[in-house]
Amino acid sequence: MKDALHINGFAAPGLESVIDAFALNFDRGDELGARFSAYRSGELVVDIWSGFVDRDKSVPWSDKTLTGVFSSGKAAMATLAAEAVSAGRLDYDRPIADLWPEFAAAGKGEITLAMALSHQAGLCGFPDEIPPEEWIDHDAIAARLAAMAPLWPPGSASGYHPQTIGFIVNEIYRRATGETIGAALRRKGFDIHCGMTADEIVRVAYMPKPPSAPVHRDSAFTKIAFLKPWSAAGKVAREDWMAAEIPASNMHATAEALAAVTHPLANQGVDVAGARVIDPEIVDAALKSRISGEDLVLPFELTWAAGLMKNTNGHFGPSPTAFGHAGFGGSAVMVDPAKKISAAYVMNKMSPSLSGDPRAVALFAALYEGV
Repeated sequence: MKDALHINGFAAPGLESVIDAFALNFDRGDELGARFSAYRSGELVVDIWSGFVDRDKSVPWSDKTLTGVFSSGKAAMATLAAEAVSAGRLDYDRPIADLWPEFAAAGKGEITLAMALSHQAGLCGFPDEIPPEEWIDHDAIAARLAAMAPLWPPGSASGYHPQTIGFIVNEIYRRATGETIGAALRRKGFDIHCGMTADEIVRVAYMPKPPSAPVHRDSAFTKIAFLKPWSAAGKVAREDWMAAEIPASNMHATAEALAAVTHPLANQGVDVAGARVIDPEIVDAALKSRISGEDLVLPFELTWAAGLMKNTNGHFGPSPTAFGHAGFGGSAVMVDPAKKISAAYVMNKMSPSLSGDPRAVALFAALYEGV
């Protein structure tokens, strides 16, 4: 514990460099409040937090503080999908339309779960205007996606689906398992939420907007995915947005919960309670490279697995065996099956980063110094 900076929590022996990296982010003025957590072989080995929940710096960050993690929640969604595949409820290589017949419309009958999770479905957003408030209505968006024609030939390229992938996965997950992504997370008991109650909303940290816009790829698909007035929820109250289930972009969590819920992908399918929730061969399938190349939406060359990015750009630390997902503004989740580690970083001072925020990269690098 570094008392001068009021860093709370602990790091296991040999991982003290993580505390130093965390402190440096604050010393540089890059943080308002933040938390970093890591598991190794089922054991929590780092859990540190510091800073403030509010703009006025009057409410200290605590182990109960929740943070909007935006697309980092896609890692939790990918893990739940892998668990459902392992249970025989879903199949990466089965057409989505087998479970959701309406989805076969407009040439989408051969799109599989793995193709959707690796952003190959050609459904990165809606090219024609929709009411932006409709994004909090799962059934309405799912119906639009079922009827929509792909924007590029499915399977020919990846193009990041910032919002729509959550509705696709949530719909087939619900049909296959009888519960939604949000309900599954609630049943598991981790402090990660997709669809929040009033009691949970009051624990969420204030999050100021980033100082500048992110650098996007200059493409028509990027404009559809991110930059149209209807590309994300609008004209709705903050509380209504937080109460809705939008699995790809509005999960709220602690860093410990994010690292815990994704840990089976790092630990041969065994969760932090010691239970096997994913068969090892399904972990391999979840992390199998599905497509590589210039993403049509994000400004990166990427290799996508079934919901996670392979660490080809160093966004998740120095290890080539790592996988992860980042959230707009800086949050990030990493799993590395070679090291049996999972880790997550959350914060409430947003940067313009889409992926590879230097604060998260520095923390992942420091973690690897000790593991």
